Amino acid sequence: MKRIAIDMDDVMADATSRFKEYAEKRLGLVVTTEMLRGRHNWAESFPEHKAEIKSWVYEKGFFRGMKPMPDAQEIVKKLHEKYEIFVVSAAIEFPNSLVEKIEWLAEFFPFIQWNYIVLCGHKYMIKADYLIDDHEKNLLAFREGTPLMFDAPHNFDVKGFQRMNNWKEIEKLLC
Repeated sequence: MKRIAIDMDDVMADATSRFKEYAEKRLGLVVTTEMLRGRHNWAESFPEHKAEIKSWVYEKGFFRGMKPMPDAQEIVKKLHEKYEIFVVSAAIEFPNSLVEKIEWLAEFFPFIQWNYIVLCGHKYMIKADYLIDDHEKNLLAFREGTPLMFDAPHNFDVKGFQRMNNWKEIEKLLC
């Protein structure tokens, strides 16, 4: 059975919307996707709020409060019927995210068993037929399969990967 490794933040979980929500509620900012295009992180987009923005990922509840990306639940379920699915997230940097990501997956993707969840510091050791990720560094390190870049504002200007703009495109390619 072929294997797919899938990242969480901004692939399965809508991290961009979570940051927008915090920026609007806490900083009073109106944030558009165009404002974020090509910026590699939120602190770069709003340097005057850098310290506060960076602190959000260390707060309890930040990761747990994300919503699933549109169509992700249904399409990952379809993929799960045809492929061996691993969720792979570089979560170690943010200690609160470990438990929150496991709880989040149990709620929104209950068909993915605990032994198919990989929370790590980097992804270069991942072996799969496909890696679906939004970060160039993870896709560059993925050497034994097909890297698929999931579209996000921060990777707008990244070239050299097959880009998946949404889960419907992944469904067309892999289902």
